[in-house]
Amino acid sequence: MGDWEMLKLCRPLAFRVRYSYMQPVRVIGIDPGFGRTGIGIVDMKGADAVHVWHSVVETSPKMSFVDRLTAVRSDIAEAIRRFAPQVSCVESLFFQSNAKTAMQVGMARGVILLALADAGLPIVDVTPNQVKQGIAGWGGADKKQVQEMVKRLLKLKEIPKPDDAADALAIAIVGGLMGRGVGRGVA
Repeated sequence: MGDWEMLKLCRPLAFRVRYSYMQPVRVIGIDPGFGRTGIGIVDMKGADAVHVWHSVVETSPKMSFVDRLTAVRSDIAEAIRRFAPQVSCVESLFFQSNAKTAMQVGMARGVILLALADAGLPIVDVTPNQVKQGIAGWGGADKKQVQEMVKRLLKLKEIPKPDDAADALAIAIVGGLMGRGVGRGVA
């Protein structure tokens, strides 16, 4: 990726040029988690994002470990079947101080990646800082700033709840911009 492409990716969405001639691309964004996994679906047309759907997969601590992973995989597969995305975006893991939680989230992320691969979807990995930079224009933006920008960019009346769903929508928007052309075999 050249310097110009990186510069375009790093500018805030509010200042991007809109390309009305581009074909829309449906993107699924996933905020991986073990107790809660956010799922967001947007249609990207150039730099414009249109909200399609969002949800959260919640698993009970009373469920067995394998049953929790199965629930995450099944709900991701159902969202793919129902909305037919062309590109997928998953947030990469960041350092966690609790090793057990990090392992569980890592395993959930692996199950998510497997579900996306089984569906034949191209996968774009995005870091938390890339999401903050792409949505709010600053890699150090806090959660509330990102959520407010998601609400504005998608022209929603309220910030999507719970937070994991708003995060998944942000991941879908930024990953959709980074993966432009991936779902059509261009990149």
